[in-house]
Amino acid sequence: MISHPRLGPSLLAGDCRRHALPARASALLPALLVLLIAANVSAPSAHAQTVALPAEVVTATRTPQPAEQVAVSVRDFDTEALRASPTATLDGALRSVPGFSLFRRSDSFSANPTSQGVSLRGLGPSGASRSLVLLDGVPLNDPFGGWVAWTKVARENLARVEVVQGGGATAWGNAALGGVVQILTQQPSVQTTGANATFGDFGTRSAEIVHTQPGVLGTFDLGAQVFATDGFTLVAPERRGPIDVAAWSRHTLLNLRWRQPLGEKLSWSAAFRSFAEQRGNGTPYQHNGSRERSIAVNFAGQPVDTFGWKATAYAQDQGFSSTFSSVNATRTAETPASDQFSVPSTALGATWTGTWKHGRDSRTSAGADARTTRGETREYFTFVAGSFTRLRVAGGKQADVGVFALHERALAPQLRGTAGVRLNSWSETDGHRRESDRATGIASRDDQYADRDGTAFSPSLGLVWKPDAAWRLRANTQQAFRRPTLNELYRPFRQGANVTEANPALRTESVTSAEIGVEWTPFGHPTPPALGAPTPPAPLTLAATAFWNDLHHAVGNVTIARGPGTFPIVGTLAAGGLGRQRLNLDRTRTQGGELSATWNVSAAFSFNAAALFNDATVRRATVAPALVGKQVAQVPRRSATLGATWRAPGQLTFTPRVRWIGRQFEDDENNLRLGEGVVPDLGVTRPLTKYLTLFFTLENLTDARVETGRSADGVVNVGTPRLLLGGIRGLW
Repeated sequence: MISHPRLGPSLLAGDCRRHALPARASALLPALLVLLIAANVSAPSAHAQTVALPAEVVTATRTPQPAEQVAVSVRDFDTEALRASPTATLDGALRSVPGFSLFRRSDSFSANPTSQGVSLRGLGPSGASRSLVLLDGVPLNDPFGGWVAWTKVARENLARVEVVQGGGATAWGNAALGGVVQILTQQPSVQTTGANATFGDFGTRSAEIVHTQPGVLGTFDLGAQVFATDGFTLVAPERRGPIDVAAWSRHTLLNLRWRQPLGEKLSWSAAFRSFAEQRGNGTPYQHNGSRERSIAVNFAGQPVDTFGWKATAYAQDQGFSSTFSSVNATRTAETPASDQFSVPSTALGATWTGTWKHGRDSRTSAGADARTTRGETREYFTFVAGSFTRLRVAGGKQADVGVFALHERALAPQLRGTAGVRLNSWSETDGHRRESDRATGIASRDDQYADRDGTAFSPSLGLVWKPDAAWRLRANTQQAFRRPTLNELYRPFRQGANVTEANPALRTESVTSAEIGVEWTPFGHPTPPALGAPTPPAPLTLAATAFWNDLHHAVGNVTIARGPGTFPIVGTLAAGGLGRQRLNLDRTRTQGGELSATWNVSAAFSFNAAALFNDATVRRATVAPALVGKQVAQVPRRSATLGATWRAPGQLTFTPRVRWIGRQFEDDENNLRLGEGVVPDLGVTRPLTKYLTLFFTLENLTDARVETGRSADGVVNVGTPRLLLGGIRGLW
C-alpha cells in the first residue's frame, strides 16, 4: 500500500476502487442508433441549405476583416462544424487541420494538462504551447507553464474557432510563434436556452446548459457543464501490469456574463469563469488537479463611422497540483517520485485596440497590451522510508508590455498589402529556487536569480492578389518571439526514471516565418439567395501553401546523461534513466507544404481533404552537436485528414472523418519511434423535433492503436481506443 504524506493510504486505495474501469457502455448505445433509424423511417425529408463559413475573421489582425483579404492561412470552424465534428473534445475537433496538434498525440480526453500545449505546423512541439490560445481575446495559456487546459471550454456556446497558422504575431505578441487559435463564444440578442446530455463508453457522462436572458438594462448569459469519465488504461497491453489503472477525469465549469449598452455608441460586458478538474494519470498514485477563477471586462465604442475601439482588462487566479511516481520493470508497484502539491499562479492583463478607416480601401489598426504573471511550484521530493524528505519552492514573476500598428490598403485594383510592426518590452524578476529538508528546515539550496529584461521586435508584411474571380494568391512573412515560461526557467521534474532540469538562463525564442499560398475556385461563388443572406460555398476550392520557419534558440529537453550513476546537474540516475536539461538549440528549421480541397457536390453532399508535408530538423546545436540533422521530436513528417458531410433522406446527417498520422520520434535523439496510425471517426445527427436533436459519435471506430509515448525501457502509451458516445441536444 502506498502512503501519501498528506492523504494517507486509505484515500489512495479508495481512489483506485472508486475509479476502477466499469463495463463499457456499448451495450446501451445500440438503442440510440435504433432510435435514430426508427425516426428516419417516419420523418419527412428536409435539407437545410449549406452556407459558407463566416465572411469575416478577427484573429489575424485583431479586428474584423474579410477572409479573402487575409494574407495568412486561416481555418474557421463555425458552430455547426464544431457540433458535428465526430470527437469527444474541442481539441479533437481542431485536429481536422493537419497542422494542429498538441504536444503529444493524445487529446484532452486522457492527456495530462501539462502535455496539452499547441503546436501549429510542427513548430517545435512542447508542453509549453508555442501558439497562443485565446478565449474571446483573453489568453488561455497557463500563466506558470504555458500549457492549455482544453476542458476549460465547453462546446455548446461556441460561435466559432479561428486557427491562424504562421501569422498573428504582430497583433498578439508573446507566445504567437506558430500562430494563434481564438475561441469565440456566442452572444445572442434574444432569449435562448440550449442543453445537451451525453453518455457512452468508459462510463463517460456529461451535461451542459447555456441560457441567454435579455432584460431592460442588458443581457445575462449563463453557461454550465459537468463532465466525468472513468477513462481507459494508457499503457499498451503488452506491457500493462497490475499497477496500471484507467486514467479517469471529472470537471465542472461555470460561465457568467453581463452585456449592456451604455448608449448608441458604447457598450460593455463583464464575464466570470470558474473551473475545477481532477484527473487520474494511469496509476493509483499519479493524479493532478486544476482550478481557475477569472474575470474579464470589455468595452467597445464606435464614436464615428471611421473610428472604433475595444478595450479589455482581465484577472486570472489559477492553481495546479500533480503527483509523479516511478514504476518497477514488471509494473507491479510504484514508488512516489514527487508531490507537486500546490502551484498557485496569477495573471493580470489589459489591451486596447483602435481601428481607423481611410476611405474605402485602407485601414489602420493600432493598440497596446500588457500582461503580468506570477507563479510558484511547491512540491515534495526524495521519497525515503514511506515519506518525502525534501521540499522545493521555485518560481518568479514575468511582465510584458507591447505596442503595435497594422496598416492595410489597396495597392492596385486586385492587389492588397498589409504591413505591421510591434515592439515588446519584457522583464523577469524574483526568480528563485529553494530546497530544504522537511524535518529540520535546513536549506540545501537557496538560489536567487538575477532580474532580466529585454525587447522584441515583430514586423510583418503580407500581400493578397486576385487576378480574376477564380484565383487568389497570397504571401506573408513575420518575425515572432516567445519568452520561456516560469516552469521552463525554474522547475525541474522527475518522471519515472528520467530527470529533466530547469534552466534560468534560457534565451528568448525567435522565429522568422514565410509562406506563399494559392487558392483556385474555378466555378466561383453562387449568388446569395436573398439580400443579406450568407453566400453559399463555392462548388470546388483547391488550395496549396508552402511555408518556411527558421526558429532560433528553441527550448528543448536535451539529453545530457544516461544512468546508472551520479552526474552533474541532473544528480543520480537509475539504470535506464535519462538526464535531460532545458537548453536552447541554436537553430531549427520547419518547412513544408499544405494541400487542401473542398468539394460541395450538392446541398446534401460535401467533401474536404487536407494534407501536411513537414520537415522539422535541427540545423545547429552548439550544446548538443549530435542532434544536428535529427528530426524535431513529436513532429510527424506527413499527416492528412479526409472528411465528408452527407445529409441523408429523413434528416439524418453523417459526418465521417479519417485522420492519418505519420511516424514521428518521442525523443530528441530520434531513438524512440512512434508508429503511424489511421483513425476513422463517424458522427450521426438526427432532429427529433423542432427543438431536439439526437447525436451519435463513434471515435476511432476501428479501434486503431495510436502510440502516444514510448520510454527508453520499451513501455508504450496509447491514445483513445474505440469510443462510442451518444446524447440529445435541445435548443429553445
